[in-house]
Amino acid sequence: MKPTLLIMAAGMGSRFGGLKQVEPVGLSGEAVIDYSIYDAIRAGFGKVVCIIRENFAEAFKDKFNAKLKGKIDVEYVFQELDSLPEGFTLPEGREKPWGTAHAVLVAKSVINEPFCAINADDFYGLNAYKVMAEFLKNYNKSGQFSMVGYYLRNTLSDFGSVSRGICSVDKNSNLVKIVEATKILKRDSKIISVEENGSEILLTGNEIVSMNMWGFTPSIFETLEKKFTNFLKTEINKPKSEMYIPSVVFEMIQEKTATVKVLEANSPWFGITYQEDKPIVVEKIRSLTANGEYPERLF
Repeated sequence: MKPTLLIMAAGMGSRFGGLKQVEPVGLSGEAVIDYSIYDAIRAGFGKVVCIIRENFAEAFKDKFNAKLKGKIDVEYVFQELDSLPEGFTLPEGREKPWGTAHAVLVAKSVINEPFCAINADDFYGLNAYKVMAEFLKNYNKSGQFSMVGYYLRNTLSDFGSVSRGICSVDKNSNLVKIVEATKILKRDSKIISVEENGSEILLTGNEIVSMNMWGFTPSIFETLEKKFTNFLKTEINKPKSEMYIPSVVFEMIQEKTATVKVLEANSPWFGITYQEDKPIVVEKIRSLTANGEYPERLF
């Protein structure tokens, strides 16, 4: 059974200032998401599921349906603010999505096979998809998950803070702990994590971080349902509170209901968080194309 690629593309792009999921960066107007799909096809994925907001569904379908027809199956699911379990009502004034764990949960109805979940605006590299596809095809037992790890120093923006899941692994490359740092930034020649209380932690840059490239089996959905319901009981009236995939995975590791293999891909990672990041991404893709790793037109 071929694995599925689940693309989380429902974020509003508040720091970027627009719909960055379809922002052109390639030589023929491709977005980062096009390179993700292209690499997933080459790595052996059989289906793409895009998590989007309903108000930009037509923009997505216009961009992807025709050019992907016959190359890979495509489905869409909507992550809306009112996509809540029975018994919960959307609080007045809520504008922020409920987070990446909620995003994965809304795809429950269309995924019945092992799958890889990624961010729409992150470039992960072909080898990352290859090692992930290999894992999903061969290690697909319930609760046996994976993630592709990257060095923190290679994942920062020069133009503002980023959120990263900082990982600890054991000697067998299994994830032991993951801590969500929501404000990591460069300051002079240092890398700083600013905590919620305003305190600062100095980082080395050699930390392994999760860039939200996760390998799951469908067993994750039942856990997400339970944990999202519990999350809402205490957090529903906090307008900026989100439920993150790394936090859920860490809880499952603590509860001994999941193991997570940290995969090494040796692939480049880059992404668009701010408008100022775009020229850097454009140049990196241009360089990869010039080196023959991608054609000038993907599809």
